[in-house]
Amino acid sequence: MGDGYTQDLTELVHANTFSDFAEMADHLLHEGYKDAAAVLLSGVLESHLRNLAIKHSIDVFDTTTSGQRPRRAERLNEELAKVAYNRLEQKTVTSWLDLRNKAAHAQYTEYSIDQVRLLSQGVKDFMIRHAA
Repeated sequence: MGDGYTQDLTELVHANTFSDFAEMADHLLHEGYKDAAAVLLSGVLESHLRNLAIKHSIDVFDTTTSGQRPRRAERLNEELAKVAYNRLEQKTVTSWLDLRNKAAHAQYTEYSIDQVRLLSQGVKDFMIRHAA
């Protein structure tokens, strides 16, 4: 078993796990629960960014005076735009992270169910194009 096989297997496990959560979010959307779907999809996106960063040898932790803390998703996005995808995709991810912040901070009137549907499709497509 070479490194390529292990990497492929890891990417397959990540994809299947995130696919399950994305399917749950789609079910929530179908039932009209846009806010819950947005939060769930945001978790999928952030987890995928972390795994993609690890794949590209980008540190997923910041060192502070009190120890290490997970690096913010926006910072990961900036770093990934240098090695994994282009600036246009970086801006798209930034808009998804903005929607995530609105959902996480109960700003539910700041986005629509249609935007969450676009988030769902966009995140799934992004994960296919940029396997982690």
